[in-house]
Amino acid sequence: MELDAYLEKLASDAPTPGGGSAATIVAALGASLVAMVARITHKNPSFAAKNAEAAAIAERADALRFELLAARIDDEAAYARVVDAQALPRTTTEEKAARTTALQAALAGAAEAPLRAAELAVRVVRMSRDAGALGNTHLVSDVTCAAAFGRAALEASAANVRINHAYMRDASLIASQEGLLRALEAEAIES
Repeated sequence: MELDAYLEKLASDAPTPGGGSAATIVAALGASLVAMVARITHKNPSFAAKNAEAAAIAERADALRFELLAARIDDEAAYARVVDAQALPRTTTEEKAARTTALQAALAGAAEAPLRAAELAVRVVRMSRDAGALGNTHLVSDVTCAAAFGRAALEASAANVRINHAYMRDASLIASQEGLLRALEAEAIES
């Protein structure tokens, strides 16, 4: 989907894409900036000693960008399953039970998708640190933006995980996901 079309759909009254999907785009922008910094540094003769490192960072950032774009699709599909489960009939006891089961499974998936995006967002923050370590002072603002985008995507993803937790009943899964989320948030603060 072209960016303009994506933004138009995001601004619509459709339930997807939403905040989780948008978070993956923000993180992908950060990964793209990391790749740009690495490529510009790689081409600069003043940084010849860092050529191999810069090339490797650019390659990893590209791969991360593609993972984030796939995560966008996953997030949208996960939330669409929640919407579908909410629309299930609930007239009879059997229908109510089936709806509850489907909704709980969908909510678990809708929490898992942004949790995965949060993990990817932290990788953007780490890679921005690596790109900054290349030492190209002309690109400091781009490195700073990449890190900020990674942190913003993490924060947005965490909000999406936690809103699903508010409706989930599996305390063990919630605790496991929350533990991972807190570890990711702590790592992003330290980076």
